[in-house]
Amino acid sequence: MCWSATADLAAGAGIAAVGVACVTRARRSRDLPLAALPLLLGAHQIVESLVWHSGGGTGPATVAWAAIALPLLPVWVSAGVLCAAPRHARRRLAVPLVIGVVTAAALTVALVTRPVRAEIRGHTLGYVVDLPHPWLLVGGYLFATVGSLLLSGDRLLRPLGLLVGAGALICWALWELEFVSTWCAFAAVCSVALYGWVRRRPPDAPDRET
Repeated sequence: MCWSATADLAAGAGIAAVGVACVTRARRSRDLPLAALPLLLGAHQIVESLVWHSGGGTGPATVAWAAIALPLLPVWVSAGVLCAAPRHARRRLAVPLVIGVVTAAALTVALVTRPVRAEIRGHTLGYVVDLPHPWLLVGGYLFATVGSLLLSGDRLLRPLGLLVGAGALICWALWELEFVSTWCAFAAVCSVALYGWVRRRPPDAPDRET
């Protein structure tokens, strides 16, 4: 797949529209954080279009993109899943949330103290950040995002977790140097599946595995 400023802008607008639909269709207030995730991911793709226009580098668009992709997403996803989950699953979902917060804190320190640089590599963008203990941080990040979906106790969110996890592996295998960019783009496309979850949520879902 070829990526460009135009592709990111179009994808961002489309995913943001899905986010508006998700928020509009959400029937319970505790579903709103997760339902609003496509809005964040759509804005994220639009920010990346600005990274393309700036030619990469270390400018404000690059920093904004990295701030959303790295510290914000693991906390947003794990907290959103915990809010939407049935009562019986919330205790175990505290684990990915705590790991997400700790991972986000470490990533925030890295972004504040070390430069992040975007590099245009053909039709993809690569983001270079000098992270301490990268494998540990990646593991914590994926556990907070993919893991929370798999542990959600919701029969519609678990397949989404499998889809996002498989997408992460595929993106890593095909675009190792551009992994963060391509994985976030794939996660944004998965927002369409999240809309299906919102549509099928009953207004007063019982606190049991559904």
